[in-house]
Amino acid sequence: MALRHFFLILLVVSLWAFNNVAIKWGLLDLPPLFMICMRFVVVALLLIPFTRVTREQLRYLLPLSFTFGFLHFSLLFVGIKYTDAGTGAIVVQLGTPFAMLLAMLILKEKLTLIQVLGIAISLSGVVVLTGSPTIPSWWVLCLLLISAAGWAVSNMIVKKSPPIKPLTMTGWISFLAIPIVGLASWLLEADQFSALAHSTWRGWFGILYSAIGSSIVAYSLWYTLLKKYNVNLIMPYSLLTPVLAVIMGVVVLGDSMNIFKVIGALLVIVGTAISVINLRNLRMHARFPRLSRLRKTR
Repeated sequence: MALRHFFLILLVVSLWAFNNVAIKWGLLDLPPLFMICMRFVVVALLLIPFTRVTREQLRYLLPLSFTFGFLHFSLLFVGIKYTDAGTGAIVVQLGTPFAMLLAMLILKEKLTLIQVLGIAISLSGVVVLTGSPTIPSWWVLCLLLISAAGWAVSNMIVKKSPPIKPLTMTGWISFLAIPIVGLASWLLEADQFSALAHSTWRGWFGILYSAIGSSIVAYSLWYTLLKKYNVNLIMPYSLLTPVLAVIMGVVVLGDSMNIFKVIGALLVIVGTAISVINLRNLRMHARFPRLSRLRKTR
């Protein structure tokens, strides 16, 4: 891997990790559902004019606007309001093992014993995290787990859908999710536009960073790198996101650390790594990089 591409990967995971800090800042001024709705508005305004979808693609984008736009993103923002940035990032990381379990149940994809062990380790990390004071109530943990499940279900829908360009998908999911999240905000929150009008730089930064930095810029770079390198070589780096989110939360926001959070984070991240990293492919790529690239082009 070229050195510049390695630094690009680190930039992407750092952008994703800092998104949790930006969300926490934004939530100091704005209600969570309204904030994510404004994020969707910004993304849609920037992407929709330059993208088009077919009627067949729209059939899959509509449910994605609920599972990904509402269940994943909206509940993530609500959950992070009541916990710290690092804990939120750790729990939502469970979307990966959840997706693997759903693929086994729905798509009949087989899991190896090692993958099952990794998933079990990840889930044990959540059990440990329940003892952390950074999760003030069981329902906060449930919101974050449902957010992770929303991400997992969305992966199943994408797997069945016709090909859709990543930024096209991002723009249209955001556009279609606006009425869903907007209605939820109208029913459950109050004085949203007053909060926006009186928001400091933190509220606007949270909206714009989440929409542009974390979504459009980071995902554009990520998918560019995925086109150049083997998926099994790139994906493990995404596991750095919750680690960096915890570190940034402590350094930037002054989040606390405790033994439950440390052990729970290690179990979730290590378990996820065991379940998703194909060690055989990684060894092959390391020994025969030209052969790995050739297989990818087929």
